[in-house]
Amino acid sequence: MSNAISQRVADFLKEYEPFSFLPYEDLITIANTIRVINLEKHKSLFQINDKLHDSFYLVASGIIHLTVISDAEETLLNKCYAGDIFGLRPFFAKNNYQMTAKAREESIVYAIPIETFKPFVAQNQEVLNFLLESFAANTKNSSENQNHGLVSDNVGFTDNQSDMLYFQSLNYNKFPLKIAVETIIKDAANLVTENYVDSAIITDQNYPIGIVTDKDFRSKVASGRVPMSHTIDKIMASPVISVTENISVAEAQLVMLKYGVTHLCVTHDGTDKSEVKGIISEHDLVVAQANNPGVLLKEIKRSQTSKELKTVRDKLTDIIQSSLNKNIPLTHVNSIAGEITLSIIKRAVELSILDLGSPPARFAYLCIGSQGRKEQLLYSDQDSILVFEDVAAEKYRDVKDYFIKLSKKTTATLEKVGYPLCPQGHVSSNMLWCKSLTDWSKQYSSWMNTPGENTSEISSVFFDYEMAFGDQKIEDAITEVIFKNAKNNVLFYDYLGNDALKKPTPLNFFKKFNLEEEGENKGKFDIKTRALMPLIDGARLLILSNGIKGINSTYLRYKQLAMIDPKFSEVYLNCAEAFLTLSKFRTLEGLKNDNSGQFINLDEINKVDKEKLKNAFAPMRELEELIKDRFQLTQFS
Repeated sequence: MSNAISQRVADFLKEYEPFSFLPYEDLITIANTIRVINLEKHKSLFQINDKLHDSFYLVASGIIHLTVISDAEETLLNKCYAGDIFGLRPFFAKNNYQMTAKAREESIVYAIPIETFKPFVAQNQEVLNFLLESFAANTKNSSENQNHGLVSDNVGFTDNQSDMLYFQSLNYNKFPLKIAVETIIKDAANLVTENYVDSAIITDQNYPIGIVTDKDFRSKVASGRVPMSHTIDKIMASPVISVTENISVAEAQLVMLKYGVTHLCVTHDGTDKSEVKGIISEHDLVVAQANNPGVLLKEIKRSQTSKELKTVRDKLTDIIQSSLNKNIPLTHVNSIAGEITLSIIKRAVELSILDLGSPPARFAYLCIGSQGRKEQLLYSDQDSILVFEDVAAEKYRDVKDYFIKLSKKTTATLEKVGYPLCPQGHVSSNMLWCKSLTDWSKQYSSWMNTPGENTSEISSVFFDYEMAFGDQKIEDAITEVIFKNAKNNVLFYDYLGNDALKKPTPLNFFKKFNLEEEGENKGKFDIKTRALMPLIDGARLLILSNGIKGINSTYLRYKQLAMIDPKFSEVYLNCAEAFLTLSKFRTLEGLKNDNSGQFINLDEINKVDKEKLKNAFAPMRELEELIKDRFQLTQFS
């Protein structure tokens, strides 16, 4: 490349991060290695499953679309404009491209060799930090963000997948082979062979001072450069690069990138002055990426049995646990866990159809309750309904029989996955909750217009739903029925308001926790009934009364209410944060005890956390006053 062209390229680079962190002479060095690619409109630079290139890319002009194939359709993930970086996957992974990069219009793209750029990552902390932060935050394209930056190459169903990979804890060899520094190379080689490993940590007084791999034996010993009679320190890589025990997948990738190594030593405090706890290899990173959310979705689609679906769900539990340990926002965890759970339910329905044959009519399988709100992080009860399209009277019985069979197979599969049936019988395999669209319309109308006459049947969980499988028009029809009946329905809001406020209080008069007085959970705190349900019920009541459709999450319901009702925005925002705090307490309790987390043993919680728990109850009093003030709570009081 001529000096004039190199200078023009360098001048362009210096305007955008992370190149702006580098001296101009370094930019000239990079510019001299860049290939300029002219892409015609609709021309692809790389496609899904293509082998990784030796370069990453920077848009000089034009627009590049990053797309994936989802449900046989091309889906746009990101738009890259001038100054945006993409195609960085070779930095972070060994598998092929997970998306297609295609020119939306005639474009010019700079191909920057990975090997050219790697030294600048290792030598410049700001460049490394840019990659870390961009990877963790999944930086958006310039149309949405003033700062040009890295466009994530992680394919996912939400924008949070790279967050999950960044915070996901890494499984590695916790019993590494350790060899004393004075060991002869020949003896060390025998130990590596006998233990069926490809690496060993070299220690001096139990502290790590280096690492040897099979590559060291091949390149330094087998070649004759170092005699077998010498001590192992003559061929080890030193100093050892050490990391902490809870390092994430992405952090480990970037540390390897920074130091140009293929193995990391895990120590107690992350330094080479503490006890060795394990060893991380590049292979461990490749395996770890098989547990990211996008891969789990592919596993679900390939699953043929409940056992295979359970394996995926167990992997999700590991992701949830590690994400909470890393303090990733619960909203992100809920979003991804909700999508994966929904996909598991969808697959369970598909397997039932494969077994029974094609459905005799269009239908919608709706998750209700916590999964309908995408708040089911634990193995809690499954709640569902099935709505099938109206059919001729003479066909009704046969059609319903088919869908009852389908529902029984589906719920049985989900039981084996780990989701128990709702103890109140709120599942589609119950004849009451599997019926035609007209019958469901009548059911909702009855509940909403004469709530006091069928109090044993109405349950608020039926008003939180999301379709796992079926015809979107059927779900839309149910939504229209609900919101039509909800308009100015004073009696219905009276019922829901009283239902929200009659939950037992979390604290007594003396500000002490109200604990269970009898039964197997005696002495424990019911965080679901006393703390979470009042917030969930209040959000549902307020969202219905404001005619807001399509928002199921309790947290997002309060955030939306804060926007449309600024007078009480502080109350709503406090409720939103309280809900996240309480949900996290419940989830951690459930993960610790492998249950629903509903009942918390307060003796196992420290004083600081008890205060956090109590503080989360405060917005409930404000919410109660708001509901009393806004709705005429007389009929059912």
